[in-house]
Amino acid sequence: MALSGKLTKKLVENLGPGRHGDGGGLHLVVDPSGARRWIVRVTVKGQKNMAGKPLRTDFGLGSAELVTLSQARDRALEYRRMARQGLNPRFNTQAEVPTFEEVALQVHIDRMPTWRNEKHGRQWINTLRDYAFPKIGRMPIDSIGQPEVLMCLSPIWTEKHETAKRLAQRIKTVLDVARSKGFREGENPVTAIRDGGVLPRVRTHSQ
Repeated sequence: MALSGKLTKKLVENLGPGRHGDGGGLHLVVDPSGARRWIVRVTVKGQKNMAGKPLRTDFGLGSAELVTLSQARDRALEYRRMARQGLNPRFNTQAEVPTFEEVALQVHIDRMPTWRNEKHGRQWINTLRDYAFPKIGRMPIDSIGQPEVLMCLSPIWTEKHETAKRLAQRIKTVLDVARSKGFREGENPVTAIRDGGVLPRVRTHSQ
């Protein structure tokens, strides 16, 4: 059953599947899988739908893992203000897409309980900090394709091949998570690079 009234950080983290209201058109949607995302429902002043009724529309505000309750409320308020002015938020806002670094840091936090030990967890994020963040860390996660991944992998592909392979896998994980949260579409560019022979084959001692 949807919760009426204001949500809290604890509720956002623990509510079960369903659509939970915060007031003012803002809702937390929890999927059966446990994924959590924000939506806001607004009525655009002076605009009608195909049935001739007031135009009432839901807009996604991002994953609850990346957008805090406070941020969601601020964005919902911005959308409501536009709607009251007769502006359709779909055409008057630019969706906020997180950067590669922001998603990577969140993935690291989320997966802390799964690391074999603390050292392994540090190695996971340090590889990205050393070789990916300087090149693509500040880029929107949805703008990263093969050229950007190659910028990270090519300089170390032959000289530090094992590190490059680990880096590729970790970049792939971050991009996969971003896609699962609706920030990306299409094939993961790491898969195409790895399976398509884009980078030269490196002979190992066992070959």
